[in-house]
Amino acid sequence: MNRQRILIDGDPGVDDAIALLLALASPELDVVAVTTVAGNVPWERTFDNGRRVVALAGRKEVPVFRGCTGPLLGPVLRGKYSGAGGLGGSLLPESDAPVQTAHAVDVITATLTEAAAAGAPITVCTMGPLTNLAVALARDPGIARGMSRIVAMAGAFLAGGNRTPSAEFNVLADPHAAEIVLRAGVPVVLAPLDVTFQALATPARVTALRARGGRVTALAAELITFYDRNDPARYGEPGGPLHDPCVIAYLLRPDLFGGRPAHVAIELQGSLSYGQTVGDFHGVTGKAPNATVLQQLDAPGFFDLLWGRLAAL
Repeated sequence: MNRQRILIDGDPGVDDAIALLLALASPELDVVAVTTVAGNVPWERTFDNGRRVVALAGRKEVPVFRGCTGPLLGPVLRGKYSGAGGLGGSLLPESDAPVQTAHAVDVITATLTEAAAAGAPITVCTMGPLTNLAVALARDPGIARGMSRIVAMAGAFLAGGNRTPSAEFNVLADPHAAEIVLRAGVPVVLAPLDVTFQALATPARVTALRARGGRVTALAAELITFYDRNDPARYGEPGGPLHDPCVIAYLLRPDLFGGRPAHVAIELQGSLSYGQTVGDFHGVTGKAPNATVLQQLDAPGFFDLLWGRLAAL
């Protein structure tokens, strides 16, 4: 099998944890490293959570590295469920793998430099604030040659924001970092709230997950139930959206998604729109598209894929 090499950067986090499990359960993907960043919870927790998830998947050979402790500029934001350590009431097993001491930015830089030199660029998947990747790019712009593409859970367009009326959390937590990444010249695929709101873990879907049996599926169902952002008025039915797994599902089954190219920029000045992702889908600015923005999801297909892979762990 010609496996796709990926590096995952995120801030675990429940939906990050489900996304990590999906990636680690998928033989099509070669996860070369997991790097963590402050976001949903402080950096100490995202690092520990990442190590626990990798251990739960039985993949302790995949190294996890801690990264930046806050945004490039501006205030520190936390996820809405940060008080529970980011992973709810479930006690995931501690990892007994050696604790990696290298910094995530150094690991990203070295990994992408090596990939560029080998002529084998890799996919970088981001599921949290983009600080680690932005710092690596600012320090060495040449690492862009080591990336075939960036697939990011980031942004909001017609759906509106989830932390302000216009801004999505991952971008709002470090909008300057997001702008750096979008200007790096690397192909970008964005999974914004417009598409991730369609990945709705309804009560019926969570019940179907539990029915598959197994320790990992039971823990995943418990995490999802804790995380549930039940808002039928916004989502159209009960349940909570699983944002970050859309990144990994796109790698595995791009046919489940529909999207369109756009030039995307980040609002860094507006007092009411700070952190907004502004998409030019019709070329009115004359700027060339720098991203593919996902807009549609085959939700039944997505959950068939996700639940099936979790049950296989």
